[in-house]
Amino acid sequence: MQDELVFYTNPMSRGRIVRWMLEELGRPYRTVVLDYGASMKSTEFLAINPMGKVPVLTHGDAVVTETAAICAYLADAFPEVGLAPLTTDKARARYLRWMFFAAGPLEHAVTNQAFSLQPPAEKSGTIGYGTLERALDAIEAAVASSSYIAGDRFSAADIFLSGQIGWGVLGVAKERAPKFKDYLERINDRPAAIRAREIDDALLAEKG
Repeated sequence: MQDELVFYTNPMSRGRIVRWMLEELGRPYRTVVLDYGASMKSTEFLAINPMGKVPVLTHGDAVVTETAAICAYLADAFPEVGLAPLTTDKARARYLRWMFFAAGPLEHAVTNQAFSLQPPAEKSGTIGYGTLERALDAIEAAVASSSYIAGDRFSAADIFLSGQIGWGVLGVAKERAPKFKDYLERINDRPAAIRAREIDDALLAEKG
């Protein structure tokens, strides 16, 4: 099919975030599950993503890598679903701001903390996230200020951010969990989120 959605993933990857996004769309898509190692480093797959990693989405001739970019692409490709504010207003600004804050400064800060990579305090001004605490304070304030990250409507930015919080933030700062509890419950109880988890959990069970 000329405009077929093909989703390359592994159920133990950030592909779980994209799976949720696809389930929210309610559009047919084909899943290609790759194992870490040979299949992700095959000549065929490296021609699609030279980084040799998942998730990857192809939509006809378009190829999109990087989880946040895939979520943003799908939201714009299917505007009728309403997963992205489409006008240049406050909601659109918040949507873009926090989607890419989560993909950049927040993930960088959490990753560094997870691997005990602490930059010198005097160099914090040269680092995109400043300090871990500042990044966490910023995202805490953002989720507390409205029902969803872009305002009063659920969006693709919530899908991406909830993954970053659930897997990343709470992995390095479990004491922050109570402050994110209400937000994560609002997000993770959506029917599409539940379906996505069930699909990927079933794939994990098949792999034993």
